[in-house]
Amino acid sequence: MENKNLKIVSNPIVNQSLCTLRSRDTDTQGVRLAARTLTRILLYEATKNLPQKDVVVVTPVDKCEAKTIDDDITIIISPILRAGLIFTDEAVDILPQATIRHIGMYRDEKTLKPVWYYNKVPMPVSEPKKYYVFITDPMLATGNSLIEAIKLYTEKGIPENNICCVCMISAPEGIEAVFNKYPNIKLIVAAVDKGLNSRGYIIPGMGDAGDRIFNT
Repeated sequence: MENKNLKIVSNPIVNQSLCTLRSRDTDTQGVRLAARTLTRILLYEATKNLPQKDVVVVTPVDKCEAKTIDDDITIIISPILRAGLIFTDEAVDILPQATIRHIGMYRDEKTLKPVWYYNKVPMPVSEPKKYYVFITDPMLATGNSLIEAIKLYTEKGIPENNICCVCMISAPEGIEAVFNKYPNIKLIVAAVDKGLNSRGYIIPGMGDAGDRIFNT
């Protein structure tokens, strides 16, 4: 699947985590631990686009020139509830300066369309080009929920190339739908599976991510 804005992250730790997530024999604790490991790796990859600045750091023995994330930008982590919450703890550890903006949607099982029930995105955006948004959702199936989430930020003038979506497992149909609508966003995933079944679930996938993460 050729797309310069799609990054499929693969290494032995990612592969091991995916095996654990997918297995029907993995209990809730095991799913959570594997998901956290995987999301941290994906977030490291996703944040490569953050602008940096040069600083001088004084160490206990000397001083040196170094780089750090520019503090003149606004970083937003936007989990799609409820399964996207698994990214939050890792994201806050990695980016303590980030703001968390939750998005609540569930999928209508008949139409496969997202249904809104919670939105913490409304906010003033004075300098949209200085905003960097990371939308997190473990599963990218049809792409409908992700498209709606991206729309919240592009309507505020935030450039598409400042928006990065981070998912663990994805389907080709969802990837195509998202990029057809928003070709300049970035998408970071750990796996691209075969496709969707008649109910819109990813095959082979990992089942319902929210149910498995939260033991419901």
